[in-house]
Amino acid sequence: MLKTRFCELFGIEYPIVSAGMGGVALAKLAAAVSEADGLGTIALAGISPSGIHDEIAAARKLTRKPIAVNLLIPFLRPGIFEALANEPIAAVTLFWGDPAEQIPPCKRLGLKVIWQCGSAAEALAAKRAGADAIIAQGFEAGGHVRGVVTTFALIPEVRDAIGDLPMLAAGGIADGRGLAAALALGADGAVFGTRFLASRESAAHPLFKQALIAAHASDTVHTKLYDVGWPDAAHRVIRTPLFDAWERAGRPESGKRPGEGESNARIKRPDIEVPLVRYSVMAPSDYIEGDISGLAFYAGQSVSYVHEIAPAGEIVRQIANEARDVIASRLAPLAR
Repeated sequence: MLKTRFCELFGIEYPIVSAGMGGVALAKLAAAVSEADGLGTIALAGISPSGIHDEIAAARKLTRKPIAVNLLIPFLRPGIFEALANEPIAAVTLFWGDPAEQIPPCKRLGLKVIWQCGSAAEALAAKRAGADAIIAQGFEAGGHVRGVVTTFALIPEVRDAIGDLPMLAAGGIADGRGLAAALALGADGAVFGTRFLASRESAAHPLFKQALIAAHASDTVHTKLYDVGWPDAAHRVIRTPLFDAWERAGRPESGKRPGEGESNARIKRPDIEVPLVRYSVMAPSDYIEGDISGLAFYAGQSVSYVHEIAPAGEIVRQIANEARDVIASRLAPLAR
């Protein structure tokens, strides 16, 4: 019932993919999702070349099932595609760039490419450039958001644009109901970010996880505030005291914001190369010591129905079971 073209392409049981969330979606989370028969994703942006190999190797100690990796085009280094071609990965997800420039080099190296985008026009360009699959990300997604159209308006538009190319929906989806809805609208699966942030295997800081559990969709904001390390890139985060202080100050521009340049925290991992000051793009991770309040608490609007921290494998199974129940009890009778 849940076996789709995307599942067949990557050899997985469930069309459930964990998002490549920078700093927090590392080996342990990706392996747990893949071991539960979804497709786990390791976020590699901001990780040194040696760290990339080590992170993939760490995942491979935990599972032999397919794993994807995520790269952000603005953070690409020379030789990364060539290095990944020699790693035991199923695919590379690319985001925030020109598909015509980035996809062909990957394909020449034998890499399967999943292109994430926020518009039908970009999805079509990625298909023409040779993408193996598309992620259509809606405006309600957490983290960095490229488009301005909501997920369930975007899915049919992208499907019409790309024909039968495998496609995943992303943004505002955290349970089996959302997966079933995405499938009904033409997707071949869904990407889950916020839900897997609140998993035991996520590398999110404990205070970040608690903020997710406590937050409502109305607590999230679409902004460009957290720009140190990646300027002028829109994202969705949970409101924090720092965000409120910036608003009270009249929303001053970069360089004039409250507490700018200050840092009371440090990264404990030598392979992470991201600035760690207030307004940094770095997510609050469990390998950060000190005050994390100046960092970006990324979350999508699906945070409203994330109520507990659970093992990632259990989350995969819950989503799959609920999606099957929804399809069998609500959608299947309508088809008769």
